Amino acid sequence: MTKEYRIAVIPGDGTGPEVVAEGLKVLETVAEKCDIKLNLTYYNLGGEHYKSTGEILPDQVLEELALLDAIYLGAIGHPDVKPGILEKGLLLKLRFHFDQYINLRPVKLYEGVDTPLKNKGPEDIDFVVIRENTEGLYAGAGGFLKRGTPDEVAVQESINTRKGVERCIRYAFEYCRKRNKGKKLTLCGKTNVLTFAFDLWERVFYEVAKEYPDIATDYAHVDATCMWMVKNPEWFDVIVTDNMFGDIITDLAAMIQGGMGIAAGGNINPDGISMFEPIGGSAPKYTGQRMINPIAAICAAQIMLETLGESKAAAMIEKGVMKVLRDDIKDVAAGRMGYRTDEVGDLIAGYIRGE
Repeated sequence: MTKEYRIAVIPGDGTGPEVVAEGLKVLETVAEKCDIKLNLTYYNLGGEHYKSTGEILPDQVLEELALLDAIYLGAIGHPDVKPGILEKGLLLKLRFHFDQYINLRPVKLYEGVDTPLKNKGPEDIDFVVIRENTEGLYAGAGGFLKRGTPDEVAVQESINTRKGVERCIRYAFEYCRKRNKGKKLTLCGKTNVLTFAFDLWERVFYEVAKEYPDIATDYAHVDATCMWMVKNPEWFDVIVTDNMFGDIITDLAAMIQGGMGIAAGGNINPDGISMFEPIGGSAPKYTGQRMINPIAAICAAQIMLETLGESKAAAMIEKGVMKVLRDDIKDVAAGRMGYRTDEVGDLIAGYIRGE
């Protein structure tokens, strides 16, 4: 029986449309192989739309998106738009409006990809970071006093609710059990300094852990996590952390897995609509040059299929990615791949078709 998924496509800014085109090429190829129907709806949102209309994310679009199954995003960021406008008005608004409280970041070094870590290989770098995605310092609580004067005060508050912390931690335990690899969940925090927020995180973590006796648990300060991620990444299986720390350590994780060109993630609402995107930015300086690596966008499509329950189709994409990284691409960095952006998509689609 054919399954149908309604997907919103937001190509975005800069090189976003180029990498999204390759992600869709691979998605449509695997859909044909797995008897899946994709119903795609495109939304021209981003810097150019904002410049021409003054709109960032209209309410009507939010209403339409709520009826779909997933959002596939290219990249947001325009050199002519002040930083923060699009990020808050589009990315964060989508996350908060649809309560995408999990940021899921698989970190995996594939064969054929170089890592800056000495003497580390694919067997050492294979873990997942689960970041709380709607609270913390990103909740937007705070403000200014006496702005623009020598006595100016800026306050940014980290909001951590019992509900928000517990649902993130519980998701992490469930994901760790389903992943069934190391079956170890690490809480990353800063309990020795952030004694209120991470007292809550730590208490909830160990309370929920009692329900998962098959999962080993440990704790690491965020600075130690960064240190061990570089020195001994093989120690990690699944890491759960708050919004700010998760934002920081996942960029470090992207570097040790080979770079932004292959790093992808999902903004997950387990009971609603989720959004999937490459981790890298819009890279406007490469726009139109067909030299940007599309694999991160293709891996975002893979995560989307996995989240939708299409594990077979997701595995087919990953196998195609692994083959191209091992056998074809010389370097994952833009301009050094040995192939154009569209040729990389063609290679992966071809492998999925069995060519």
